[in-house]
Amino acid sequence: MPTHYLYLIASVIAEAVGYSALNASAQFTKFWPSLLVIVGLGGSFYFLTLALQYIPLGITYALASGLGIIVVALVGVVIFGQRLDLAAVAGLTLIMAGIVVINALSDVALH
Repeated sequence: MPTHYLYLIASVIAEAVGYSALNASAQFTKFWPSLLVIVGLGGSFYFLTLALQYIPLGITYALASGLGIIVVALVGVVIFGQRLDLAAVAGLTLIMAGIVVINALSDVALH
């Protein structure tokens, strides 16, 4: 797997950790989850800057945001017991379809 995609995946994982900790921080009233928010989101931006060395800004942001939304939604379901209705599942499916189209068909995205 190309290095730029590893950076992008690391960014998405760090983002998911940060946003999941945001939910657990209880509006920044719990120290450790609050610290994890800062470290996770800071790490996400760091890895995003590394991916930007290889992938154009718009594509990088679209991929990172889309994958981040999907991962955070799944974390919400699995860890926090949140439920997704049919409209949410449909929307997440459309986001995934957009990611596939960008990677499979776009000349702008690196292959």
